[in-house]
This record gives sequence, C-alpha cells and structure tokens, in this order.
Amino acid sequence: MPITREILNEIMKDYSSPEDLLGEKGLLHQLTKALIEKALGAELTEHLGYEKYEEKGRNSGNSRNGSSKKKLIGKQGEIEVEIPRDRNAEFQPQLIKKNQKRFDGFDDKVISMYSRAMTTREIQAHLEEIYGVEVSAALISEVTNAVIEEVRAWQTRPLDAVYPIVYLDAIQVKIRTEGKVSNKAIYLAIGVNLKGYKEVLGMWASENEGARFWLSVVVRPFRKPVSWATKKPVRRSL
Repeated sequence: MPITREILNEIMKDYSSPEDLLGEKGLLHQLTKALIEKALGAELTEHLGYEKYEEKGRNSGNSRNGSSKKKLIGKQGEIEVEIPRDRNAEFQPQLIKKNQKRFDGFDDKVISMYSRAMTTREIQAHLEEIYGVEVSAALISEVTNAVIEEVRAWQTRPLDAVYPIVYLDAIQVKIRTEGKVSNKAIYLAIGVNLKGYKEVLGMWASENEGARFWLSVVVRPFRKPVSWATKKPVRRSL
C-alpha cells in the first residue's frame, strides 16, 4: 500500500526537531513498535482463523489470551512490544520468533564491528553511543560465536576430488592487529567444479605476496592435504 501525502502529513504534524523523529520516544521508535504489534496481531488472526470479536470465534476451541511483553534490541534502540497469545499456547509468531531478542539487522551490525577487530568493550560502547542500547558481553559473544562456528564448518568442509579450473590470486587488505593497522596479502584459491559453479577453496593470510607462498599452497594438497583449521585430512585437489 503506498504511503500517501495525507498519511505523512498526519504522522508528521507534531514534528519540530530531529529528536521527535529519531529520539528514544520518537516517531520511528513508535512506528516500529506499532507495525510489529500490528503484524503479530495479523499472524494470530491467521492462526485462529477469525478476526477479534467475531462471532465464529465463540466455542472454536481456541481464542486470544492477552499478550506478553518482550524487549527487542533493534536499530532504533530498545523496543518493548506486546506479543499476542492464544489460550492453547499453539501460536508460533514468525516475525518475532520465540526467544528472539534482536531485530532489524542487529546481528549484522555486531558482526561488522567484530570483523573490524573491535573488542567486546568497544562494540558495547559503540552500540550504546549510536543506538542508545546497553548490550551485555554475553550477547555480543553469542553473535560472534555463531559466526565463528560457521567459519570453522566452512574451513573443514570436504572438497570435490577434482576441479577442472582453478584460479589463484591475492588481494591486499588492511588488518588491525593489537591496535596497529598493517597491509596483509590474502591468498585466494577459487575452483570451478564439474557442474560449472565457482567455489572458494581456501584463503590464507601472509605478510606479502610471493611465489614461495603460492608454492606451499599448490604443492601441499598433493602431499598430505589438511584443513588449516583442524589439521585433519580433507579431499583437496589444486
């Protein structure tokens, strides 16, 4: 549904400063809360099969049963929303799932800062300064640990026995280590599998690009191919 000028004029009629729009109790905060609760109400209606107060809801075997409060951490800071419930406790919200605490790309922001080598304390301070959100170290660790698990699974995955085409290249990137920023060479091995799809076979970091390092990347698989994460043998053919 398009947002008409009349709707915007009504929404913005009391606007006088940026705080009215972006503040802790500003318009965006209120709109986010209202839209989430409206969507959850629509989900419950779909689940029950009848609108609120409709006659056919009587003696249907299930009905609305109030709501419970939940605090979400999102781009507009902390938002408290009302999660509707049904009497039989069968309703499973999809927009805000059970045990979900974060909303609107919050994990992506944490991961982005983590990838820039920010410490947990720095991430906490940044989120509080920019979004007004107090986040525990445990929550940040929960987000980053999920990423680390995916990285390790990728590092130890089995490769195909044969890749007809392999591209070898390196790019220079800036990496911060112990507070110092330096240039590193990231070596990339990209293979084309038998189905014609490209896969990243591996990535390695070095101080600079050189033929000797490339030799170790290419020769190693034909000796005792190992995953550089676990040192366990993997199927690799470069």
